[in-house]
Amino acid sequence: MAHEPITDLIHHPYKPPAKFAAPQPGIYKASTVFFSDVAAMRARDWKTKVGYTYGLHGTPSTFTLEERLATLEGGTHCLLVPSGLAAISLVAFAFLKTGDEVLLPDNAYGPNKALANGELANFGITHRTYDAMNPADLAAKLSERTKLVWVEAAGSVTMEFPDLPALVALCRARGVITALDNTWGAGLAFDPFDFNGTGQGVDVSVHALTKYPSGGGDVLMGSVVTRDDGRLHQALKLTHMRMGWGVGVGDVETLLRSLPSIAIRYAAHDKVARALAHWLGARDEIAQVLHPAIEGSPGHDNWRALCGDSDLAAGIFSVVFDERFSSEQVDRFCDGLKLFRLGYSWGGPISLVVPYDIGLMRDASVARWPYKGTLVRFSVGLEALSDLQDDLTQALEGMGN
Repeated sequence: MAHEPITDLIHHPYKPPAKFAAPQPGIYKASTVFFSDVAAMRARDWKTKVGYTYGLHGTPSTFTLEERLATLEGGTHCLLVPSGLAAISLVAFAFLKTGDEVLLPDNAYGPNKALANGELANFGITHRTYDAMNPADLAAKLSERTKLVWVEAAGSVTMEFPDLPALVALCRARGVITALDNTWGAGLAFDPFDFNGTGQGVDVSVHALTKYPSGGGDVLMGSVVTRDDGRLHQALKLTHMRMGWGVGVGDVETLLRSLPSIAIRYAAHDKVARALAHWLGARDEIAQVLHPAIEGSPGHDNWRALCGDSDLAAGIFSVVFDERFSSEQVDRFCDGLKLFRLGYSWGGPISLVVPYDIGLMRDASVARWPYKGTLVRFSVGLEALSDLQDDLTQALEGMGN
C-alpha cells in the first residue's frame, strides 16, 4: 500500500545493522515502548529487567546505569530517582507508615530532617534524633515503633565518623531496617553492605549521584541500592512506580560517561583535600580541622577501622575558626576567596566554600559540640594544590585580626 511521504517518514523501515560496539553504551530515549504482539504486551512484567514496558519503568540506558551503580556499591539491585533527596524520600515512603518511628543521627543531612519534620509528620510518622557518636544513645532510643534508622558517614558538615558496625548491629538485633547516606563514601571508601569482610552491613544505601558519580556539578540524580534477596528492592520498586519517579536520559548519558573515571577523580579530590586540611590545621586562625582521615578529628579511629584498607576519604572537610574571629570576619574570608566559589554541593571540578551556623543545625539535646568559633566547609575540586593554598592565604590575610 502506498503511503504519503510524511507517513513513510514516521514509519520508515530502515534499521541500523546489529552488533555495533563503541566505548559508550547506546542511549535510548523512550516513553512509549513497542511490543511485537498483544501476547507479548500482556506477558511483560514491568517489575523485572527481562523486558521493557514503558519508559518510566526502564530502558536499556537506565538499566545499564542501575547495574553499574549496583556494582559500584557492592549491591544487587538499584533504582534511579531525580535527586539524592528523592532517594531518601523513596526509602522513607517505602518502609514507613502511620504510627511508625524513624531515627536519624543528629548530624544527618539537613533535608532528611526537614522531610521528617514535614511530610512524614503530616502522615503520622514520628522521628527522633540520636547521637551518632554514642551507640548507647541509639540503643536507648530504639523502640517497638522504630522501623527505620538512618546512618551517615561522615556526618553532614561537621564530618564526625561514627562506629557504623556498632550502630548497624544494634538495629539488626532488633530487626530494624538501616539506611546509609553513602554519598561521602561513594562506594569507594568502604563497602556499605560488607563492613571489612564481616558479611554485615546496612540494608539500603542511598547516593546523591549529583556529587562524585557525575563529577561535573551539572546533574541532579540519586540512587537506592540494596543487596538483599529482593524483598526490600521490591518494596522500593513498588513505591518508586506509584510515585512516578523517573530520570532524564540526557543525565543518564552524562553519568554513564563519568562513572569510569570516578575512582581516579575521588582519589585526586582526596589527596588535595587532605593536604589543604593539614595545611589549614597548622594555621593560627584555625581552631579545629574536621576531616575523618586526620588525627584529632571526631571519629578518626572509626574511619581508620572501616576505611583503613582503602585509605580513602572524600575531598570535603570543615574547619572551625578561632573564636577571636567574628562571623562577619569569617564571611569576609569566604567572600575574599577567588578560586573557591560560594556554592552548595561537592564532587565537581570547582572548589566550593560555605560558612555555617552550627547552632541552627543541631538538635539541642545533643550538647557535645565543643567549638565556639564559626565553621566553614570546603569542597575541594580539581585545581592545583599550590593555587588553592595561595587563594586561602590571601583570603586569610584579608579577613582582619
